[in-house]
Amino acid sequence: RDWSSDVCSSDLVGTSNLLDGAAAQALLGRTGSFSIRPEKIHLDPEVAGPGQRTARGTVSDVVYLGSVNHYLVALEAGPTVTVLRQNLHGPTDQAMARRGETVTVGWADEHVIDLSDHPTEKEKP
Repeated sequence: RDWSSDVCSSDLVGTSNLLDGAAAQALLGRTGSFSIRPEKIHLDPEVAGPGQRTARGTVSDVVYLGSVNHYLVALEAGPTVTVLRQNLHGPTDQAMARRGETVTVGWADEHVIDLSDHPTEKEKP
């Protein structure tokens, strides 16, 4: 299986946040290529405990998608990530008003998918 084509075709199965290079080092403390699904990232997490990571950023846009909103958050560490949040937290205009707001996003280490560990067909024994 050619995993590089899976990364390229990720738009066919949905949105994912790809982290690599300096961003992966700053946000995850390791090198390689990684993916975190938008629904696995929390906006304004309550508590960051063991196995949890957080990052600060600014909401650059909010996209209304009916039952959910996508928050585009420009992280201080460099990349912009998409955070999916259900519309359970007030009216849509309240969500839209978060544009330009400084926020914290968080995710569990277990939700980080390491894309650099998957061998291609040529590399398999």
